[in-house]
Amino acid sequence: MSVYTTVSQDELVELMGQYSVGELISYEGIQAGIENTNYFVSTTDGEFVLTIFEQLEWEELPYFLDIMAFLAEHKVPSAHPIADKSGEYLRKFLGKPAALVQRLNGRSVDYPNQEQCAALGKALGRMHSMAHNFSGHRENPRGIRWCRETIQIIAEKMGSDDKQLLEEELQFQSVSKRGELPQGIIHADLFRDNALFVGEQLTGIIDFYYACNDALLYDVAITVNDWCTGHDGSINSARYSSFLTHYREQRPVTEEEYQLWPTMLRAAALRFWLSRLQDLHFPRPGEMTHTKDPDAFRQIMVWHRDNPLSL
Repeated sequence: MSVYTTVSQDELVELMGQYSVGELISYEGIQAGIENTNYFVSTTDGEFVLTIFEQLEWEELPYFLDIMAFLAEHKVPSAHPIADKSGEYLRKFLGKPAALVQRLNGRSVDYPNQEQCAALGKALGRMHSMAHNFSGHRENPRGIRWCRETIQIIAEKMGSDDKQLLEEELQFQSVSKRGELPQGIIHADLFRDNALFVGEQLTGIIDFYYACNDALLYDVAITVNDWCTGHDGSINSARYSSFLTHYREQRPVTEEEYQLWPTMLRAAALRFWLSRLQDLHFPRPGEMTHTKDPDAFRQIMVWHRDNPLSL
């Protein structure tokens, strides 16, 4: 659990008064997330999630909130932001940007099945099929340049074998033609804890605060690397096939995407191996923090390098 900003009841009562959402009943910190502070908030009018942004700047945030509203209004299950009494999604709270969004039914799954992977693939495919209709733009802050800079930062913490592996993979990715693939808005962090289900029904995709514009196929690779892998980094063929079949029904892929699929799987694994290494070796202070295992994505990256997959 990550709670970087502690909120008192009186402070939250004052904030809720800026919205037409009834009176505060209760609130609690959410046991998930690394980047932001999140609270479940119950009021007399319903259930909400309050996010206090710990790193993102005020001017960056409308992009994310507008994506969430856009998707919710175009039948992609996601949490719609709540406008305050002035019609704004974003407010200043305790000196930091904050937003209130709908709390969706359901919960995340630790061990997804084929039907859940199919539902997620369908939703992501629909999101990508409409990507060109969203006018906002944000460069991927964790692209190749970020990978290069992060490797330099963590190099002194790495053993020689891992350092060599990182440098070899960076060189491989640096000459890929990712920029020539179909581009658009991507979630960029669609892990199991960022999708909610009631049984086999997907009730919502959440946490769009890594969203950006990049290759759509890269987003597919990020998602596959979490939803369709086993403990050893290998791919579960049944979940993999179910996810991709339903994705392609919503958005057919191009020949260039077929060719670069193994490269994108490795790129996605490299990005999360690096971010977890950075969190491990250079943690940020918080009231409570949760650091995820970097080696899981090292295994996935190596597995993809040794076992190129077809899309």
